[in-house]
Amino acid sequence: MLADCGRVNSLPDGSEVELRGWIRSKRHHGRLMFIDLRDGTGVVQVTLKAAELPEADFQAVSSAGRESAVVVWGVVVHDPRAPGGAEVRARKIELLSASLEEFPIKKGVGPRFLSDHRHLAIRSPKAAAILRFRSNLLKSIRNWFEREGFVEVHCPTFITAAVEGGATLFEVNYFGKKVYLTQSVQFYQEAAIYSLGKVYSIQPSFRAERSKTRRHLTEFWHVEGEMAFAGLDDLMRVVERLVGEASAETLENSRELLRLLGRERSPESVEPPYHRVKYSEALDILASKGVHLEWGSDLGADEEKILTMEFDKPFFLTHFPRKAKAFYHMPDPANPELTLSADLLAPEGYGEIVGSGQRIH
Repeated sequence: MLADCGRVNSLPDGSEVELRGWIRSKRHHGRLMFIDLRDGTGVVQVTLKAAELPEADFQAVSSAGRESAVVVWGVVVHDPRAPGGAEVRARKIELLSASLEEFPIKKGVGPRFLSDHRHLAIRSPKAAAILRFRSNLLKSIRNWFEREGFVEVHCPTFITAAVEGGATLFEVNYFGKKVYLTQSVQFYQEAAIYSLGKVYSIQPSFRAERSKTRRHLTEFWHVEGEMAFAGLDDLMRVVERLVGEASAETLENSRELLRLLGRERSPESVEPPYHRVKYSEALDILASKGVHLEWGSDLGADEEKILTMEFDKPFFLTHFPRKAKAFYHMPDPANPELTLSADLLAPEGYGEIVGSGQRIH
């Protein structure tokens, strides 16, 4: 039967299987060879004995390089010495495609080299775990929105006006007309709520920012939502539940991935409620740490990092001054110099992960 490499250890001893995958590594002991074979589900050890295979097949695989594609037919044998507690002893093997050159990624290479060889770098266990975790997280986010009655809408990628500032727009020649890559689908969603009430989108946004930091990406996937008839407290409750419940579900479904990445977390670490800190209170906290910021200034990465070290869970920063926020934020009726706005910041120095606020209308 056709089997997944990552699930061989769950099969009964003696099961006859067919495996399809890529050679991750090989070890030779004379006429005995061990292959670590990987596919999209995991890695399994395959044992090959030259005496039990056609000589041509054994030699072809013996000379094949890392990432060569093979098909293996063999028998499952549970053995505590094998990685994962089980191996497949090959009865037949076929080399489908040999790699053309030596695998270029070596231990200790830098980020630039990995970026230039991205198509190969994503084959590593940790890179694959990150991709799977991202998939799990987006699935949990989408599930949450659907359970709560939000409707997914797909908005244009080409826009004619800025949302987050003209300096960060990517200009595109659209058949002789000047347009830009979207920075946010906010304005399209605001039009859609008059039809659908509650909407969300998960799609890429683009910012023409040259800064090479983890806070600045020229392209990123943006989760955005809009609701009609929602005040600031309503928004914060929704953000709390979305982040808390989607994160808890993802943590539960990604335990092995997080273990591999060394980032195990308990669901309690993201469980609401999240603390609320007003902008003026944040300035007081910063002042107590020796950082004095002029009232009305926006908080930068350094200031956010200091604040996030004060909390072990995500927390809200609320009621920013009007001069620090975009025009579409609703002024606070109790103090028109402030806005009904709330950013959610993550602990450990990560800073803002959600921006929200009540819109003018």
